Amino acid sequence: MITVSDVSLSFGGQMLFKDVNLLFTAGNCYGVIGANGAGKSTFLKILCGALEPTTGTVTVQEGLRMSVLKQDHYAYDEYTVQDTVIMGNPRLYEVMKQKDALYAKEDFTEEDGNLASELEGEFAELGGWEAESDASKLVQGLGLDESIMYAQMSSLAGNEKVKVLLAQALFGNPDIILMDEPTNGLDIPSKSQFRKVVANNMSDDRTMIISTHQVHDVESLLDHIMILDHSELLLNESVADIRSKYSFEFRSMGEPANDVIYAEPSLQGNAVITRRREDEDETQLNLELLFNAVTKKLLPRE
Repeated sequence: MITVSDVSLSFGGQMLFKDVNLLFTAGNCYGVIGANGAGKSTFLKILCGALEPTTGTVTVQEGLRMSVLKQDHYAYDEYTVQDTVIMGNPRLYEVMKQKDALYAKEDFTEEDGNLASELEGEFAELGGWEAESDASKLVQGLGLDESIMYAQMSSLAGNEKVKVLLAQALFGNPDIILMDEPTNGLDIPSKSQFRKVVANNMSDDRTMIISTHQVHDVESLLDHIMILDHSELLLNESVADIRSKYSFEFRSMGEPANDVIYAEPSLQGNAVITRRREDEDETQLNLELLFNAVTKKLLPRE
């Protein structure tokens, strides 16, 4: 779906990315993980075309629609919640407004009628008849009441605006969804609702790319991990491959450590990464532990 070829980016002589080559395919939820300032947001801006790389290209498969989680919580203050969510599909929203303007004309001509017929056809193809109910379902799934749909965005609290913009990013079945720090501003119940809505909106023909430094918020959603550390891509691997190679577990302080690749203390003992043996069951990925091991360059690069 997205091909990144030899992408480099420099600012003021400082290299932020160098010769990055990546392929994002359908059916996967990618996690771009890194500390604050590691370049995650910049990388997503390059992917969506908001920022031109110094060298290289980003190619999005022709005919696919990309949706990007908006970061400006005040950009839609003049609109209702319903309109804001439906704007997640810009062409559908444009068609709706064109239709409204045509039907409001007092001197409706034959030419207007022909245009209206064309717009009605496109409106139906874009899912326009279901748009309001789909928008409402997304908003309710994120924990907001249906009654909020006709409220002005300017009247909403900050965390409510975050949820509406999340609904906007997911609206209209986009092929590719980019979300930068999507759980910022959400409380614990809202983060759970976010994970459920995202999981319900994932499909085999869709690609999601989520950047975050709050790994616990999205850990269960991801099936491919990319760890960035400033100018370097330290890890680019599927969760399945990581779990097949490594075990993540807790050990008491007195247990043998000769097979431990990386360890750090925790309330449950030592959290450790070991090389998984063939006769061992796979363990659940501990993304925070993996991140710490990779960024300290204590996990073997293969």
